[in-house]
Amino acid sequence: MNASVAVGAAAPPQRADAAAWMAAIAGNIGALMASLDISIINSALPTIQGEIGASGTEGTRIASAFIIAEIVIIPLTGWLVRMLGLRTLLLVAVTGFTAFSVMCGMATTLNMMVVGRVGQGLFGGTLIPTAMMIIATRLPPPQQPAGMALFSVTAVFGPLVGPLLGGWLTENYSWHYAFFINVPIGIILVILLFASIPHQKLRLGELRQADWLGIIGMAVGLGCMTAVLEEGQREQWFESGTIVRLTMFSIFGYALLVAGQFIATKPVIRLSLLFNRQFGSVIVMTFVVGTVIYGPAYVIPQFLSNIAGYNALQSGYVVLIAGIPSLLFMPLVPWVMKTVDMRIGVAAGLGFLAVGCWMDTGLTADSVGSDFTVGQVVRGFGTLLAFVFLNQAAISSVAPEDAGDASGLATAMRNIGGSVALAAIAVLQDQRDWLHNRRLEEFLNANSIAVQDYLAGMSRTLGDPSAALRIFDQAIQREALVMTYSDLFWLLAVGIAAVIPLVLFLRPLPKGMSAAAAH
Repeated sequence: MNASVAVGAAAPPQRADAAAWMAAIAGNIGALMASLDISIINSALPTIQGEIGASGTEGTRIASAFIIAEIVIIPLTGWLVRMLGLRTLLLVAVTGFTAFSVMCGMATTLNMMVVGRVGQGLFGGTLIPTAMMIIATRLPPPQQPAGMALFSVTAVFGPLVGPLLGGWLTENYSWHYAFFINVPIGIILVILLFASIPHQKLRLGELRQADWLGIIGMAVGLGCMTAVLEEGQREQWFESGTIVRLTMFSIFGYALLVAGQFIATKPVIRLSLLFNRQFGSVIVMTFVVGTVIYGPAYVIPQFLSNIAGYNALQSGYVVLIAGIPSLLFMPLVPWVMKTVDMRIGVAAGLGFLAVGCWMDTGLTADSVGSDFTVGQVVRGFGTLLAFVFLNQAAISSVAPEDAGDASGLATAMRNIGGSVALAAIAVLQDQRDWLHNRRLEEFLNANSIAVQDYLAGMSRTLGDPSAALRIFDQAIQREALVMTYSDLFWLLAVGIAAVIPLVLFLRPLPKGMSAAAAH
């Protein structure tokens, strides 16, 4: 993220040569591969859960493991580039990402799948920020907006096309190929990297300067916090000794992260930036945007699979709809960034996201994929605006020398928002489903004349009273689940609307800062 990572890089010429564009393309392919794998399993998740013996709520571990690992590695990318050199780091990242993708494709248990996803996240997390580094250091300023537009399409569109690709592979071949597809892409990337990026000497002395307290603290704090969120509901929260221990480890991890702020020469994350009113507001909004980017992409395939009977491919098409605005309006992004006030852009993006979520709060048991179309388009447009202008706001709200740290922290917080959303969805789904089941059972009392007449009619039709009771119970569970999904969209809408007033703390982009630099 930081310009300083380009150690020894000369100022780029006014027109990029073929090698520079090849490097930029390679970086974007790597970023696309990593961003695809964030969500490529969403449509196929019900199938994967069945084959590896995982429950619906346990399935969130498969999705969140990748994001948590990314969160840990993204702030370390600048340091890793300084130590290993850009090409060496990317070769290691692509090779490791491909190897763990194979492990995921061969997984037969939940634990094996989670380990593979963690490995994917750790290696794949460096592929996204390094794509921005290549554009900033290899392309001249006049051509950087084109490179950044390409990167923005990758960053926004990748997680949306993932469910479609995963669904298509699952339906036509097998869910295993959602991971094996990374093998040929990884081979192509290795060839491009050798051809386009020069080798740099290792600087292992950087190991001595690393903020090890911060690195270890961040990994322990975030990892244990997510485990508490995911397992707390099943373990009865603090009635469980495991949850208590995980909570204590999380607090200890964050304490190490804070200690690193005072001890390390260059902390892994500069937490002092959060005390900047403008930047703190950006971080809160970025966190919430992360929940809305990743939350619906997980909830919609689950609804369509459990309620509408869609297969993985059909669910993937519905999720992909949110990517249409990105493709249509991305060419206009440089012009929009120059002409629209940043505060208006952020508020509009958040507003569209809130409205898009609100549109899906009226789900019924008869809802199908087409009922999500308008909401998906609105959310897609809001995601594009929020993504572009919040990146811009993150840079403009801090001093120029802190721009790299601000960009890294904002990216990490967006992924943290996605991780917390997945964990919270698992908890809320259990709680709200139980609540709606109890309320429906109380309302549809067995002694009710209407209920007895309905069951009697069903028994005569089916010729089996037990079958009638079973169908009636399934109908109750189905309606409870539909109301639960509606609640999740309602909470997302309220959450995003609640942070819109924070745009009042933002200030316009300073004159002279280019649109490309704002990324």
